[in-house]
Amino acid sequence: MADFMRRCRGRVMVSINDHPDIRRVVEGFHFETLDIRYTTTNQRQGKAEVSGELVIMNWEPAALGGLF
Repeated sequence: MADFMRRCRGRVMVSINDHPDIRRVVEGFHFETLDIRYTTTNQRQGKAEVSGELVIMNWEPAALGGLF
């Protein structure tokens, strides 16, 4: 995926769970970090835990006025 993002001539945006291995692979890309509450992860306990999410781009988000 990271190799494709490097070679792609168009803009690519990927949302994926935040993990140290992912951050290592996408080093050099622009990314935003978000906290996401997945409601399906803890249905037995009745609580949804917050997880980290990375939004990774092969372009500079400020060029379009930012993302969020």
